[in-house]
Amino acid sequence: MINGILGKKMGMTQLFGEDGEVIPATVIKAGPCVVIQKKTATTEGYNAVQVGLVEFMSNKKVIKPLAGHFKKWGTPPVKFIREFRVSQSEEDTQVGSKILVDQFSINDQVNITGISKGKGFAGFIKRHKFRGGAASHGSMFHRAPGSIGASAFPSRVLKGMRAAGHMGHVRVTTKNLRVVKIDFENNLLVVKGAVPGANGGYLIIRKNRPSAE
Repeated sequence: MINGILGKKMGMTQLFGEDGEVIPATVIKAGPCVVIQKKTATTEGYNAVQVGLVEFMSNKKVIKPLAGHFKKWGTPPVKFIREFRVSQSEEDTQVGSKILVDQFSINDQVNITGISKGKGFAGFIKRHKFRGGAASHGSMFHRAPGSIGASAFPSRVLKGMRAAGHMGHVRVTTKNLRVVKIDFENNLLVVKGAVPGANGGYLIIRKNRPSAE
């Protein structure tokens, strides 16, 4: 079985536990997905399956290389495609197989990957959590970065210096989120806590494999 599924973030809500505890939760439209391509160690050098999230996509918006790819494997065009590694014992997965949310159970631990919200150009205090200078009267050093390089040596600003710049819109993985509710009929997966990205963003949900004892 493929150890994961693709989905889309729907938004946040709250649930109530049996003891009345308020549980902050995120609702994810998980699947349905379809296997588009199967990769093997003999042809590509590793065992994996290429999975696509099933949703409507006009054929006019499919670029020619992808259109040929879908035509070769006989699958409908999809917007969101990702790969999942599989072991040799899971090679029975065939192209066209469906991947549904029923592979998950309540209290499963999952790792969710998405693209974080973009914040645009941000200063170093917001971007890197610098504390800034004193706020007292006359300090003249409130939100300045301070020294970024000596003049004698190295006489330049070293690469990797934390400074103002583009913030957010990066790949983020939130680990060990607990599944609190599953709606099999509507392909909904509800996990405790927040997941990366804005509402409507695509997500990769992977189950934590049990550790070997």
